[in-house]
This record gives sequence, structure tokens and C-alpha cells, in this order.
Amino acid sequence: MIYSPTAAELQILGRSPILAKLDQPALKTIVQAATLHKIEQGGFFFHQGEPATSFFVLIDGRTRLSLIADDGRQVIFHYLRPGDAMGVVVALANGHYPVSAEAMTNAVALGWDRQTAVRLMEKYPRLAINSMELVAERFWELQNRYRELATERVEQRLAHAVLRLSADNNSHSRPGEPPTLTLSRQDLAEMTGTTLFSVSRICSDWEQRGILATGREQIPVLNREELQTIAEDLP
Repeated sequence: MIYSPTAAELQILGRSPILAKLDQPALKTIVQAATLHKIEQGGFFFHQGEPATSFFVLIDGRTRLSLIADDGRQVIFHYLRPGDAMGVVVALANGHYPVSAEAMTNAVALGWDRQTAVRLMEKYPRLAINSMELVAERFWELQNRYRELATERVEQRLAHAVLRLSADNNSHSRPGEPPTLTLSRQDLAEMTGTTLFSVSRICSDWEQRGILATGREQIPVLNREELQTIAEDLP
């Protein structure tokens, strides 16, 4: 069955980095070759260690990429929004998923199996270039995350994480409203390789200083400039 996207979905897909710079006929051909996947909140598009059979582009809902470290701790690497891709490595290598993709809300994504992806990349080289650029970007980001874990204080790592997330969320905020992170302190702890106690202590201090506000999985960011000072370890 050929998938026919709505006008709104096609607009989201056209803004996706992996589908960027493709003309409308090419975009429609690629989208129509996809399979629609609907995952309820708490479900998974794929699990860490499973054979990588498909890659996906999210078109509705929110998803997070995480892995279980050797010591049993969960580490969160990415929060994905509509237009973001996941599992792209399958288009370049026949391996296993290095992370799990969990739906934080009811989520919908388009998926392409490896055979279909390779055929489309041969037909549309721009798709292959976009995939390579995306994988390279994730690689550099992963390197930076490891550098932060190895060299920075917890407060710096947390500031960097909030800045990254708020920069993404800023485009989804209403004019005049501060960017608001929809996640818990536990999520922040898992993103920065620290404990819930440390994140709670730092967030309480930042709240008193007017840097952010905290609620139940809602964290409005009030002062990005001060966060930047903390992240760069400036006096």
C-alpha cells in the first residue's frame, strides 16, 4: 500500500535534514516508498542491540534515543521531534541499533527498510549525502558529549544539556514565551551522566537565581545568557 502524506506531514518531511534539498517529485517518491509506523507512549521503534533493519523519520510525537551502559545505567543521547531521523546508520552499514528509540508520547514515523533505502539513495544521491552528513553530525555530537563527561564539572554539563535542548525548543515556543523543556530532572541526570540528587540541587540553585523555573516535567528556561556563562566556566 502506497503511503500518501497529508500536506502538513509533507511540510514537516520537507524540513527534515535527511530529506533536505530534494525537489517535490523526489520527496514524494521517497515518502511513498515508506511504511507508516505508529507507536504508543512507552513503546519502542527499535531496541538497542537489535539487527538494524530500517531507518525512520518522525512525523508526529516525541521520541528519545538512549542506551544501557555496561554498568546498567541508562544514558539519554537525544530527544527527537517531528522531522528528526533515527536509525540512519542502517542505510550505510548492515549492523545493529546502537541505541533504543522510545516513544515519549504517542508517536508516528515513516520507515524505510535497508533494501528500499539503498535503492532510493542510488536514484537520489542527495538522500545519500544528507544521510552521511547526519551520521557525521551525530558522531561529532557524541564526541563532544564524551568530552563533556570526561572534562567538565556536573554544573557545566547540565548547563550545556539545557542550552542544547532549549535551543531546539525555542523554535516551538510562542513569541515572547521562554523555551520550555518537557522532561524531568531524572531525564537530565541520565543525559549528563550524574545523579538525580546532583541535578535537583543544581536546578534548585538555578531557580533561586532566576535562571530557570521547575515544575512537573516542565522546565522554562529564563536566562540563557547566564547558562552560557556557566557552560563556558566563565567568572
